[in-house]
Amino acid sequence: MTARRITVAGDRPYDVLIGPGVQAQLGLVLDGTARAAVVHSPPLAAAAGAAVETLQQSGIAAEAVVVPDGEAAKTAEVAAATWAEFGRLGLTRSDVVVGIGGGAVTDLAGFLAATWTRGIRVVQVPTSLLGMVDAAVGGKTGINTAAGKNLVGAFHPPAAVLADTDALAGLPGAEFRSGLAEVVKCGFIADGRVLELLEADPTGRADTTELIARAVQVKADAVGEDLYDTGRREFLNYGHTLAHAIERVEDFRWRHGEAVAVGLVFAAELAVRAGRLSRADADRHRRLIAAMGLPTRYAGDWPELQAVMRLDKKARGASLRFVVLDGLGTPGILTDPDQAWLDAAWAAVEDA
Repeated sequence: MTARRITVAGDRPYDVLIGPGVQAQLGLVLDGTARAAVVHSPPLAAAAGAAVETLQQSGIAAEAVVVPDGEAAKTAEVAAATWAEFGRLGLTRSDVVVGIGGGAVTDLAGFLAATWTRGIRVVQVPTSLLGMVDAAVGGKTGINTAAGKNLVGAFHPPAAVLADTDALAGLPGAEFRSGLAEVVKCGFIADGRVLELLEADPTGRADTTELIARAVQVKADAVGEDLYDTGRREFLNYGHTLAHAIERVEDFRWRHGEAVAVGLVFAAELAVRAGRLSRADADRHRRLIAAMGLPTRYAGDWPELQAVMRLDKKARGASLRFVVLDGLGTPGILTDPDQAWLDAAWAAVEDA
């Protein structure tokens, strides 16, 4: 199968390659680079080893740098330890960081690249569906703090993204479904064909490459126009205000996509209360997300969740902001919604 190529526009355009075996193009992408640090978590040691070998065969001095798995990688302590490794390797501004892993590792690798010598190139090689359609594309990088998720970070677009679909073959079912939450989000905000494909096959396995390409295109269209999250890009946060609060309250024990799934249903219910979305469209959210095997309800402390949402990086001052839909494919912003609307939307997702 020929790889799909999607170009993300902007001040520093870059390509996203999607398809089987595209990791093998890493040496070609980085031709002429002197040195590379391949950042990966322990479960991705084999993939990182293959990348190091590919780079070395291309004349690039490459070395693997191991970081913790999952959200445990996204801490200031891990970042500091990895910066020390970069110093030992002698990485200069003309060198590159390669991030191999799921969304947490690509978030960290991008942040490390953004901050080392005030910015060096990063090439992302996402190995999870979530990483391919969301975390690795768009240039948002970050680590977590006690105050919330991704509150320390930088906008640092990658030099390239290689979404090798061969990596998805061994992905656990729960992780694959988690990634699908970001795919279906793109269907709700921009591409109705995504919804049709998932309604025909809620597993997402029959048309995986097509779904990835469509989700990446939605993100590329937004971030190419709005890198810094001040306009159209904010619509990509659909479902994420409550989702990030759930993740924080659960100390990241909930998968990102599972939290987003509940957040999507919540946002749809909120839009219904605000008179902006039809009941039929909100019901379509719940029905499709449930068919995909993702949660539509959550048991939590509502006052605590609201307090955490007010600390979300998408908030503006003391104002709560939600991305909502004025119909499928037509996102907008709802600022400081009525408390009665919020309470009713919560009641619709609360797992009492």
